[in-house]
Amino acid sequence: MTSYRPLHEGWTISGADVSDLPASVPGCVHTALLAAGRIEDPYLDANETKLTWIGRTDWDYRTSFDFDPSAPRVDLVCAGLDTVASIELNGSPIGETANQHRSYRFDVGPVLRPGTNDLKIKFKSAYAYASEAQAKLGARPDAYGEPFNFIRKQACNFGWDWGPTLVTAGVWQPIGLHSWSVARLAEVRPQVTVTDGVGRVEVRVRLERAAAGPVTVSASLGGRKASAVVDGVEALLILTVDDPSLWWPRGYGAQALYDLDVALTSEDGESLDSWGRRVGFRSVRIDTIGDAFTVVVNGVPVFARGVNWIPDDVFADRITRTRLASRFQQAADANVNFLRVWGGGRYESEDFYELADEMGFLVQQDFLFACAAYPEEEPYRSEIEAEARENVVRLSSHPSLVLWNGNNENLWGHEDWNWKPALGDLTWGAGYYYELLPRIVAALDPSRFYWPGSPYSGNPSRHPNDPAFGTTHIWDVWNTDDYTKYGAYRPRFVAEFGFQGPPTFSTLRRAISDDPLAPDSPGMAHHQKAGDGDRKLSRGLANHLPAPRDFDDWHYLTQLNQARAVSHGVTHFRSLRPLCMGAVLWQLNDCWPVISWAAVDGDGRKKPLWFAMRDAYADRLLTLRPRSREPLTPGGPLVDIAPGERFISGEDPALIVVNDSREPWVSAAVITRRNLAGEILARFESDFDVAPGGAVTVPLPSSVSGPGDPNTEFLMVEAGDQRTWWFFVPDKDIAWPAADFTTHVSMRGELTTLTVTARTILRSLTVFPDRLSPSAEPDRADVTLLPGESAVFTIRSAEPLDEKQLVSKPVLRCVNDL
Repeated sequence: MTSYRPLHEGWTISGADVSDLPASVPGCVHTALLAAGRIEDPYLDANETKLTWIGRTDWDYRTSFDFDPSAPRVDLVCAGLDTVASIELNGSPIGETANQHRSYRFDVGPVLRPGTNDLKIKFKSAYAYASEAQAKLGARPDAYGEPFNFIRKQACNFGWDWGPTLVTAGVWQPIGLHSWSVARLAEVRPQVTVTDGVGRVEVRVRLERAAAGPVTVSASLGGRKASAVVDGVEALLILTVDDPSLWWPRGYGAQALYDLDVALTSEDGESLDSWGRRVGFRSVRIDTIGDAFTVVVNGVPVFARGVNWIPDDVFADRITRTRLASRFQQAADANVNFLRVWGGGRYESEDFYELADEMGFLVQQDFLFACAAYPEEEPYRSEIEAEARENVVRLSSHPSLVLWNGNNENLWGHEDWNWKPALGDLTWGAGYYYELLPRIVAALDPSRFYWPGSPYSGNPSRHPNDPAFGTTHIWDVWNTDDYTKYGAYRPRFVAEFGFQGPPTFSTLRRAISDDPLAPDSPGMAHHQKAGDGDRKLSRGLANHLPAPRDFDDWHYLTQLNQARAVSHGVTHFRSLRPLCMGAVLWQLNDCWPVISWAAVDGDGRKKPLWFAMRDAYADRLLTLRPRSREPLTPGGPLVDIAPGERFISGEDPALIVVNDSREPWVSAAVITRRNLAGEILARFESDFDVAPGGAVTVPLPSSVSGPGDPNTEFLMVEAGDQRTWWFFVPDKDIAWPAADFTTHVSMRGELTTLTVTARTILRSLTVFPDRLSPSAEPDRADVTLLPGESAVFTIRSAEPLDEKQLVSKPVLRCVNDL
């Protein structure tokens, strides 16, 4: 007999001057205060700064419930408490917690009583706990001057260069009473493999007992069944499936999933407990031969067209399955196949992983260490071991999960961020990354690859961020150099790179009340969390685009520059295939409205970057890149350049054709050199035949690649419906003609069609309909037209759009405007 009763009703919170305020569970103190109107929305203006007291306050959660204890065993099951808590039931202490990233279970049968029961959870201030531990064990370096490395809590709660400082507390995951007898399924750990056409599921079960005696554990999958009579606490059941349908990553095949069900019954056949999940058969490995880093699924090397994932909201109870599905669809529509769950957030939810399984995303899950030195003393080591064991078991059955990663940037930080003098002999986390975590993965998830960190070069004796080996992060581009420097790198797998840009205008306008808006107005400044971020945005613009005259120009140009920067990096890395086999953009999503590296802003709207990413990650890619005739070798950067300068290669452009589709790409490319009037000055045609997963380089004759006047000429490549461009100088040095075009608008229901026909060349034509309606979204951005050509923008909007404004600045923009 087993039953579960949620305890999600009747909760109140108390702390500071707040007393018995109703609170939702799952939830947190912030959302309770916000719902009651006790605080202003922390995402708006600079309201965040008024709320630091919440994270420095102790909070009490209370509820009462009626219960008639009838089972031999009743447990209070806490799926997630945030973070340091002591729990009392009917005045009796029943347990303590100190880790947001794991669950807890307490036997409460002895203190339950018939009728009304009172439950109290006392949360200690996360700041107080972490500061006390820091004082006891010795301070250790971290990236933001906050003590997040001294508490097992979501690190980015303490602020990041894209996130607010909102230190939460509360019952953030389900909580309830589990009544059971005889035995329960304490752990179910299926290992799913496929070899030589035979699928194998090894189901390892661990029981918790309330009584001795034999019980039966059974498992079923796809019509196959296995069972075992167990007198102890462990069982192994093996199921095999001949010629199973395989699970493939998106773009490579279907995502075949099988229902795996495990049941526990008593000696007389009574149901005691059950467990179920969908699993998938696929082989997966990371090929590191020759210092490569290649994801291989079912024997097929996969180029990781990836994005980094951060928590989609600071307040986890607002992240619903529907919201995740929307974000995943945005990733899928942008041709993404790889999600990296970043180590400053959380072990992602079942909803997250089920959606990844269904949609075919490959997932890298970081263990939760980021940008800091972490103590290895108790109580941290035991908490981290328990946390890692629980989450490896919880997630190991998901076919989407392909890689466990030890930490984010801590190996790099230890080497390059001046940590060593500050640390002296103090521990900093190496024991976790090189010993504890790989041992746990090897024991509990032996079919899954473990990598000590991101970045990591594959050998402790090498620099951890050497791009010639393993995984690398490229941040000199954003921090000090121009985005053209991406071309100086020949990496094996880029796990982070990116460039900033503001969110959509409607998101800015909702979140910031500055009048007028300006890059340095108070609200704008508060929503720029990156150190020296505005100067870096300005430096990036100055290298490529005309100077903005007003805020509307600034908004358009910084978004355009972000899109171009990332496109430049992605297409360069893809052009290096198979030397480079992964480009994982920082980042897909935002957790609040902020100027950041995200492709989708904090209100869920697509920035121009999203459209650039969609094009750059397309299955079939044409790109023009500087190439010598020497074989590519891993490494970089090729040269050092002064901060803020553009990387100029003396090599001539060549056409690289990349085919990540599952069919050969056979076509002809027409390359023309033209002037700004669109007139052809030189022409070259070349046939190509690119195998699936292949890339070919097409050298260009000097008659095409060598401009007569670089300031007025460009290259254009066409192959079928694909097109790409090469401009010899940046836009700021080109004398663009004044924009001349005609427009036609038609509206039908929620769809508006805008057709723009160019009379002159139009550079980076983009429409921003959200300026007219927050619900309006176009289907494309950054379109360059030759004279006489037309572009059709399809806009979906919940309300009618003003036609006159739609075809005028600042809604319809192109570089020619400046």
